[in-house]
Amino acid sequence: MSDTNGLLRIGSLTRAFGGLVAVNNVSFAVNEGEIFGLIGPNGAGKTTLFNLVTGLTPPTSGELYFKGRNITGSRPHQIAKLGMGRTFQNIRLFPNLTALENVMVAQHIHTRSGVLSGVLGLPRDRREEREAREKAQGLLEMVNLADRAQVQARNFPYGDQRRLEIARALALQPKLLLLDEPAAGMNPNEKAGLSTFIREVKEKFSLTVLLIEHHVPTVMGLCDRIAVLNFGQLIALGNPAEVQSNPAVIEAYLGDES
Repeated sequence: MSDTNGLLRIGSLTRAFGGLVAVNNVSFAVNEGEIFGLIGPNGAGKTTLFNLVTGLTPPTSGELYFKGRNITGSRPHQIAKLGMGRTFQNIRLFPNLTALENVMVAQHIHTRSGVLSGVLGLPRDRREEREAREKAQGLLEMVNLADRAQVQARNFPYGDQRRLEIARALALQPKLLLLDEPAAGMNPNEKAGLSTFIREVKEKFSLTVLLIEHHVPTVMGLCDRIAVLNFGQLIALGNPAEVQSNPAVIEAYLGDES
C-alpha cells in the first residue's frame, strides 16, 4: 500500500511557538494496518506532532488527512469521532472515577442520547448505558483489569494505569490508535509483555497503530516502519533495519544502542 493512500497523511506540517519551530515541514503517511513508530531525542517534536494530529494544537502550516478527509484545524472531539484515539505521555485518567467509569466516559462520544433523555431515564438512554457498561467491562477484561472494575483509577499501579488508559482509548472505537510512550514507567517485566499486548489489541480491533517510544528494543521489534525526528525535522523513514543503520539516526539518537 503506497503512502499516497495512507490512513493518515501528514503533509509539510509545521508548528512554531514564537521563535521555536517544534515541528518543521514534516511529511509522511501511516498506512492502514501497520504499526508505525515515531522516535527521536527528547525535544525532537514527537508529542507536538501527536498534538497536531489529534487537534490539540493547530498547525502553523501544512495539511493533515485522515481516511482521505482533510482534518487540518479540526477540533479534538471531531477527530476522535472520525476514529482516532490516543494515550498521553503523562497519564490523563480521571483519578477519582473507577476503572469502569473511566472507560465508559469515552464511549459517550458515540451515544445518541441527549441530556434531556438522560434526566428522564428514557428507554433508549437506559439501553445505551447498559451497552456501554458491557463494552467497558469487556475492554477491561482484555487489559486484565476486569476484576478491579470498581477500583478508583488513582489506586492502580503505574503499569495498570497505562493499560487502563489504552482501554479508554479503545472505547472510542478508533481505526488509528496513537500511543505516547506506552512503556514509560513500566518495569522490565511489564515492558516485555507490552509488544505482545499491542499486537493482540491491533489484531482484535483491526487497528492501525502510531506510537512514540524511547525503549529502542520495543520499537525495533514491534514496528513495521519508523520515522525519526530531530529538532523538529524528519531525518529518516523506513523499516527498522534501515533506520537502525542510518548514520544520521545513529548520530542523533541511537548511538551505542544501535
